[in-house]
Amino acid sequence: MNRLQTKLKQLKTEEKKALVAYLVAGDPDIDSTLELMHLFVSSGVDIIEIGVPFTDPIAEGPIIQKAHDRSLKHNISLQNIIDLVKDFRQVDTSTPIVLMGYLNTFIAHINLINQSDAIGVDAVLVVDIPGELELSNYGITNPNIDTISLISPTTSDERIKQITKNSSGFIYYVNLRGVTGSSNLDIEEITSNLNKIRTHTNVPTLAGFGIKSYEDAKVLAKYADGVIVGSSIVEMIDAVKDTKDFSKIKEYLEGLSRAIN
Repeated sequence: MNRLQTKLKQLKTEEKKALVAYLVAGDPDIDSTLELMHLFVSSGVDIIEIGVPFTDPIAEGPIIQKAHDRSLKHNISLQNIIDLVKDFRQVDTSTPIVLMGYLNTFIAHINLINQSDAIGVDAVLVVDIPGELELSNYGITNPNIDTISLISPTTSDERIKQITKNSSGFIYYVNLRGVTGSSNLDIEEITSNLNKIRTHTNVPTLAGFGIKSYEDAKVLAKYADGVIVGSSIVEMIDAVKDTKDFSKIKEYLEGLSRAIN
């Protein structure tokens, strides 16, 4: 088992839920990203999701789109992100890392992705490929890297069945019919869909999109195996990009960790 599978198994044994925190690499700068990754861990985050900047991040709302734009202005590349993970692993060898990005970036750097487990990447989430297809269809063939798949409220039963077959690590359940940063969670629908997913797989299912408050996280943690928080963190990072005072982010994450457990 890699770090991600080990962490999720450990949390299940301890009857705890996973807290996944997202940030865009290089926003506001690469040194701050490394600092924030360590801050995430010290604040109770179980899994770090690193956004790989892309010119057309179609799944993202305005907050994360702007973070991608800011990062690209710093010319952040996938190689920079791999180097970032190497630096992180000099201190932290156990926290799972997921790279979340778009297909063009990954297939343009297939060699980097296929070797990335050697420097500490545990999974990739490629947003814009059909879940029925496997990463190997695109030349990404490293068996030590988990494939995170997205399932949304509009995914058909037949597609859920196929997507779960191709998924490892965890299933990313999209809470909303929209982009990241949306709101208005429908708990009844979410619960129903999570139960449906579990009829097809034992892979943990984590819920993301639209989680902003402690109450959002607390409610969803009753039904999902963990929660994924992105836009609210990215917005907080941008708000303090000049001072680099990340103390409120630490408080926020500590609160989320308490809320879900």
